[in-house]
This record gives sequence, structure tokens and C-alpha cells, in this order.
Amino acid sequence: MKNSLNRMYGLYLRHFFLIRNSFPRVMDLIYWPTIQITLWGFISKFFSMYSDYYNNTVGVILTCAILYDFLFRSSISFNMLFLEEIYSRNFTNLFIAPIKISEILISLILTAFLRTMIGLVPAIILTTPLFGISILNLGIPLFFLFLSLYIFGMTLGLFVSSGLLRFGPAFENIAWSTMFLLAPLGCIYYPIEILPEILQTIAKGLPLVHIFEEARHILVDGTVDYGKILNAFYLNFIYFFLGVLLFYYSFNQARKKGSLINVGE
Repeated sequence: MKNSLNRMYGLYLRHFFLIRNSFPRVMDLIYWPTIQITLWGFISKFFSMYSDYYNNTVGVILTCAILYDFLFRSSISFNMLFLEEIYSRNFTNLFIAPIKISEILISLILTAFLRTMIGLVPAIILTTPLFGISILNLGIPLFFLFLSLYIFGMTLGLFVSSGLLRFGPAFENIAWSTMFLLAPLGCIYYPIEILPEILQTIAKGLPLVHIFEEARHILVDGTVDYGKILNAFYLNFIYFFLGVLLFYYSFNQARKKGSLINVGE
């Protein structure tokens, strides 16, 4: 057990020092979330002047923007840690080292959380002085919403990383586009009723819909429906389990075909 923790901690430290000792990497983590949330803050402020759909348009849209950015950053952070191993030509060394696949995944999941928070915390802090909005208004349910989004972000990271194992760096573009493909069905900024019926059926199979619908429900009506939060967790655990299975399958297939050696080249 101790050796396992040491191996996971060692892999965590590798990426931690890589981030800490690189000012451009830290700036990149902070820059994009801050710009996006600030931009959406001003757009929401504009909408509030010309729309009475929500009593608190800025608060609703900006809160959803923060939640979505948390999801996006967590997924991308997981993928980037995997890609860092490819870029540095350390991919082969990673898998021939005496470290288990489960230990690699746990280390990447924990390190991805660090990268996500580095980028998101400054952006969240800025929303109060700029727009008078605090995401903490969601109260205790905020923890469960963030946790559910993080699990789904890690799930997407597992699916994309499985593709990287199978197809190599050519699959990198999918890492950047995954969240944009799911965003329309996630109903991030609008109710699910906006979608055509057939798309509503598909969207209900995603945890995103339940998460963002509940976030708007809390902010608009001031009440909490834990049933929707639980539905999101149920779906998340199913997808996460499938993601882990797919990752192990892709790894075993890549090892059988000998393509692991060529991934980092």
C-alpha cells in the first residue's frame, strides 16, 4: 500500500513541479477561465437589460458559465497531463515503470483537480467585484454540483485518453472538441424545453442536463431538488465505469499491437 501511494505521489509531483516551474503554464491556466467568465459576465449584464426571462439574468448565466468552465477545465486538464507525457516522449517510460494503470489514473485525476482550481479560483474571485455575483449563493448543493461535474470531466478525459492510446497524437483534436460537441445537449444556458423532443430524450441521458437544470432551479426558485442531483450521480458513475473499462481495453489493445512504443514518437 505504501509503495503504491509513493508511486502515485511521485507521478503527481512530476506534473506539479512541471506546472509550478513554468510561468507560461500557470498563466495559461489562469488566463482563459478569467477571460471567458468576464466575457460572459458582460454579455449576461447586457441580456439583463433587455430580457425579463430571469429575475437575475446575470447571476443565472454567469453561474452556469462558471460551472461549465469547471467541467471544461477538468476534462482538458486530465487530457493535457496525458498529452504532456506524449510531448515529452515519456509515454513509453511511463508504462514500463513499475506503476499500475490504476495508480496512473488516480494520480492524473488528483493532478487534474489542482490544474483546474489554479485556473478557476481567480476567475470566481473576480465575479464579485465586477458583477456582484457569488457562486456560493448556491449553498451546500454547490459542492455536489461541482463533484458531479468533476466526475463527468474525468470520464470525458478517460474516453479521450483511450482514443490517444488507440490512435496516438492524431486523436488530440478530439480532446479539444469533446466539450463543444456536448455543450448544445447539455442545456448549459437554456432550459431543456428549447431542444426538439428527440434531442430532449438524448439529452436526458447526460448528467449535464440534470446538473445545469438544477443550478438554474436553485437560483430562480430558491429550492433544491436532490432527485436531479442524484440522477446526475447515477449517470456519472455509469459513464465513469465505462470510461475506465474502455481505458483498460485500449491499453491492452495498444500493448498487443505494440503501438504503445510509437505513441510518444
